[in-house]
Amino acid sequence: MVVPNSPTKMSQSRILRTHGSQQYGSVPTISEISGSLRNWSSHRCLSTDSNSLEGESPECNESDPLLSNELWNGSRLNRSMTAKSGEGSSGPTESVCSMVLQILVPFVLAGLGTVSVGMLLDFVQSWDVFQDITEILILVPAVLGMKGNLEMTLASRLSTVVNTGEIESTRDMWMLIGGNLALKQLQATVLGLLAFLIVTILTWIADGEMPLSHIVLLCSTSLSTAFVASLLQGIVVVGVIMGSKRIGINPDNVATPLAGSFGDLITLALLASFSQWFYSIMDFYPHVLYLMDLLYMSLIPVWMMISSKHPASQILLRTGWEPLITAMVISSAGGLILDKAVSDPILIGIVIYAPVINGVGGNLVSIHSSRISTHLHLNYSPGEVPDGPRSCLNPCYTFFGSGANHRSALVLLILVLPGQLVFLHIIHLIKGGLTLPSALFTVFFLLASTIQVFLLLSLADCIVHCLWRRGKDPDSYSIPYLTALGDLLGTALLSLAFFLLWCIGEL
Repeated sequence: MVVPNSPTKMSQSRILRTHGSQQYGSVPTISEISGSLRNWSSHRCLSTDSNSLEGESPECNESDPLLSNELWNGSRLNRSMTAKSGEGSSGPTESVCSMVLQILVPFVLAGLGTVSVGMLLDFVQSWDVFQDITEILILVPAVLGMKGNLEMTLASRLSTVVNTGEIESTRDMWMLIGGNLALKQLQATVLGLLAFLIVTILTWIADGEMPLSHIVLLCSTSLSTAFVASLLQGIVVVGVIMGSKRIGINPDNVATPLAGSFGDLITLALLASFSQWFYSIMDFYPHVLYLMDLLYMSLIPVWMMISSKHPASQILLRTGWEPLITAMVISSAGGLILDKAVSDPILIGIVIYAPVINGVGGNLVSIHSSRISTHLHLNYSPGEVPDGPRSCLNPCYTFFGSGANHRSALVLLILVLPGQLVFLHIIHLIKGGLTLPSALFTVFFLLASTIQVFLLLSLADCIVHCLWRRGKDPDSYSIPYLTALGDLLGTALLSLAFFLLWCIGEL
């Protein structure tokens, strides 16, 4: 329970309001925040003792440990007061120009990453392992979807903590990072195994049988790719966020798109390499595959022990599996569509463009989701949402309402057309095309991408607020759902566009 007149809580609120409202470019350092905290440390002890005597305890939920334990109650009081008074700090203030520039650079870089993924997938699909074991194509979206399940949620959680200025010391920071990385390795191992099981079940249902050698290879490929990719990308995400904080850039605008797209490229390269290597040694050294699977499984207790040491990762260790498993199933459905599309001569060439449309949609919606989550963490207690029209009932409110998040949603939607035009022409030039893509193909591709992003941004506004209203942390729950839906919507809309183009004779 929060005591309204507690000097400790009011001091905390003033500190958070001071640091939380600074503009990027003059981000307070950890030592400055710690120095401010020392001014009210003695009052905190008195207030804590008083509450203990009265038998009162602060309310807790699963998003509390994402912030510092000592600062959480104060920040909650500040959010409650601003929510009730109708005011709200938007967090780090940004001009439209600053926001566009910060989003544009990582968006272009991430887009180039998705183009590289499409080109790489088009190249490796002719390898022996992809020709003989076609089930790997179903595994591709499921494994690539882990970037939304793991890397993007990690980036969103750490970005929120950095933006709210709640890390008190270097030791706390590394404990938070270590706990989250260990949790991510555990989740990667479990999701890799789950992806293999889903692909096996879908293949069995579709074909009625599946050779044992294919099952073993898929299991080893899925676990190896998930484990190694998660480790590499986790280190990259932490480096990007810490670097963004140091140079004064909003990590909400940078971390999630870079984590998503370059994560796709790393993951696909590892998937192709592992699968081809396992395929080449499977007949001669089958025990190698079994030993590697056993190694990954034996590390699960180690990751559980490490992640349970920090409150944030300990809470997610118990409650964070629902969105991950649901998102994996949704991504696998998109993989089944991709597998059928690749084998259909009507949809030839779709494999090059699918990672681009899915990657761009996932990157943009992850930025929007992360920004909304940061805004809610700064201004409202879990369960409290801002008053106003519900975007679930009116999707247009997401883009034309009042507030910074509505403005950024419109900016993100506008970026789709020029961004996809650039990426489309880059693909065409790399493929050796001497002429530009046809006007009709360009229109259909842009229309599919715009519809996908419009639906995703509208759903993000609705899903994030619904999760917050139920007391769940959007940083851990929303992005897996949204990126998985992005993969499914993107693949389905692109397949529909190719089919319509075939019907009118354009392909």
